[in-house]
Amino acid sequence: MNRTSRHPMRRILLSAAVLVALVGVFVVRLIDIQIVRAAELNEQAQEARSEPVTVYGARGDIVDANGKVLADSVMRYDIVLSPKQASKAVVEREVPDPENPEKTKDVVVPLPELAAELGAVVGLTGDQVQGIITSELAEDPDADYAYVSKLVDTETYEQVKALGIPWVYADEHPSRRYPNGAVAGNLIGFMDADGNPGAGLELGEDKCLASEDGQVSYLHSLQDWVKIPGTEIVHKQARDGGTLKLTIDTDLQWEVQRIAEAQRQAVGASWAMVTVMEAKTGRLLAVADVPTVDPNDPGASDKADRGSRSFTAPFEPGSTFKALTAASVINAGLADPYSKIVAPYRIVFPNGANINDSSRHDDQQLTLTGVLIESSNTGMSQFGELMTDRARYDDMLKFGLGTETEVGFPAEASGDLHGDPDEDWDNQTKYATMFGQGLTTTAVQIASVYQTIANGGVRMPVTLVDSCVSEDGTVTDAPAQGEQVVSAEAAAETSQMLERVYQDAWLSEKWNIPGYRVAAKTGTAQVPDGNGGYLKEYLVSVSGFAPADDPQFVVSVSYMNAVKMNSSAASAPVFQEVMSQVLKKYRTVPSGAQAPELPATW
Repeated sequence: MNRTSRHPMRRILLSAAVLVALVGVFVVRLIDIQIVRAAELNEQAQEARSEPVTVYGARGDIVDANGKVLADSVMRYDIVLSPKQASKAVVEREVPDPENPEKTKDVVVPLPELAAELGAVVGLTGDQVQGIITSELAEDPDADYAYVSKLVDTETYEQVKALGIPWVYADEHPSRRYPNGAVAGNLIGFMDADGNPGAGLELGEDKCLASEDGQVSYLHSLQDWVKIPGTEIVHKQARDGGTLKLTIDTDLQWEVQRIAEAQRQAVGASWAMVTVMEAKTGRLLAVADVPTVDPNDPGASDKADRGSRSFTAPFEPGSTFKALTAASVINAGLADPYSKIVAPYRIVFPNGANINDSSRHDDQQLTLTGVLIESSNTGMSQFGELMTDRARYDDMLKFGLGTETEVGFPAEASGDLHGDPDEDWDNQTKYATMFGQGLTTTAVQIASVYQTIANGGVRMPVTLVDSCVSEDGTVTDAPAQGEQVVSAEAAAETSQMLERVYQDAWLSEKWNIPGYRVAAKTGTAQVPDGNGGYLKEYLVSVSGFAPADDPQFVVSVSYMNAVKMNSSAASAPVFQEVMSQVLKKYRTVPSGAQAPELPATW
């Protein structure tokens, strides 16, 4: 073989070596792209053509005791656009050809025209829409996401979609709705403008109701910014909130609110509170505060009317409190319904305390029953002083006073028992606290006091929330363990005395409920002014339960500053109407035997 014949072979081998080297480079590069740097490059591509988007979890529903929806989440839409694509994309539309009506032609739609179309649907001008685009691009030339309008309804969303603007789209966004309007609005609360819980159970039970937002991203077409199917990547899964089930009966709540508001207007009261509670369970069936807020439009109500005064507005209860003092004295074995005293109009005790009744009268020879019927401050003070201050104070605590109820309602007041009896009660306070002055309670606390008496002396936890059912089905129930506060005998005797009040006191005709034995007590209390004195206005109230021979329901009514009828006569008709509705609604068996006769005088 000669020298010249070997040169082509060398060239062939050299070429093969170069080819193998090139293939090796490509293989290495391919491995680098598809394996070694695949995740990094995919992420870069994803970032170049996609934008992470929030996926909103739905806030949990609030339902009543029967499952009727009081608050739920409905789908709303955030209208968004891509500023970068809006400035670059060419949008063409097929329109009729003016020169040949049987044909069409494609025309380019300028940005100002598209902006004006979009603005007309969402309530903006075309200049405002273009301003959004311009301002976003000024901050970031590659801006791909900007809000045009938030939380629009489905009709508006469909109108935006029909425009067919490729760089405009919508993100789903659950929003809050209250289908029953102001019914139980005082309890439910509302969400603020930013979608955060603002008051009521929406705020207090946010742990149950709150959802958890997720995040997804997807690729867009670089030509027209349309989402590419199948490219969605879920970065975080959204989670819906739990269902909050209340003890409230929506139909009853509506009826109680109606009754309370009608009487509020009739007597010219500033506001009113009406509470309905199950006597054997402590479950709240209705808590009406009027005026009442509509959670769909809280701004339409005065700020003071946007919550629940039944939980948050403490007041001196007045004579409805005498039932507690009577039960405590009987429970201590120091008196019974037949025990006797002489009740003057005014009495000055050895410590200097000066107590008087609401109207002048001659000395009255009253039993403890008679003291409740006549609502005598001087009489109840003589029975109350049979106990030590500490013993009475401890009983108040056992009845649930001086502390928030188990409900834990937002901004709930604990009431004020005027500090420690040994250190803070002066001579006057010692006696004033026996008949409901010199201390404060909430309306719900007073209802709980009467529930305890009605339930054989066993106080049940006050319950407004029945349960929370989380998204995964986990159920959190309300507490149900009761506590014996006074003996069953003391509770029964107190109940019998309250029956005599219902039958024999001055309001007997105004709160009569035929067919049922009822135990009830009125109260007319001065209202503290916050500076150590009292306002001119009074808070008038009635609390009681029925049927007294087998108590099922407690009703407590309070009216503030009833200028046209500033006495318990303003509250008594509401007590009668509400209790009648409750007994009828729940088909309560009428009473059998008559109430026991107890002497009022001696």
